[in-house]
Amino acid sequence: MSIHPVSATAPVLRRVSFDHPDARALNDRVQLEYAERYGDEGDVTPLDPTMFSPPRGLYLIAYDADGTPLATGGWRAQDANEEEYADGDAELKRMYVTPEARGLGLARRILAELETDARAAGRTRMVLETGTKQPEAIALYVSSGYEPCARFGLYRFEELSRCYAKAL
Repeated sequence: MSIHPVSATAPVLRRVSFDHPDARALNDRVQLEYAERYGDEGDVTPLDPTMFSPPRGLYLIAYDADGTPLATGGWRAQDANEEEYADGDAELKRMYVTPEARGLGLARRILAELETDARAAGRTRMVLETGTKQPEAIALYVSSGYEPCARFGLYRFEELSRCYAKAL
């Protein structure tokens, strides 16, 4: 008997556009979770679907055998700019696993695929920003070889923000 109410068939990862209806629905869910955890409006980082278009990005959704979207994540290219990114950076965005699919290893699968794709696209470092009220995310990234780094991005001056990086 499974403790997770999802199909026994291994979920599949599919490349989708950031403006795909399933991507928008999962983004809405993660934004609600951010708002609940931080007591604000969620992540207001400006994102455009073209930011996740190859070869300067990728957006993935994990689907179960019934076609239900379970998890998501993407990367977008960044280069040195006023928000403290460095040339060659690939930034993780919108990593999220629905509550009913947590514990299935989907975040690790998506993370590994995003790292492989960013490396193949010539990116040299994967970076991400998360917050102290997301201990599960921090644990995933640290256990996957990410280390704290200088803050970057929209939330670099926020007390609860934490930034991590991993050489690709």
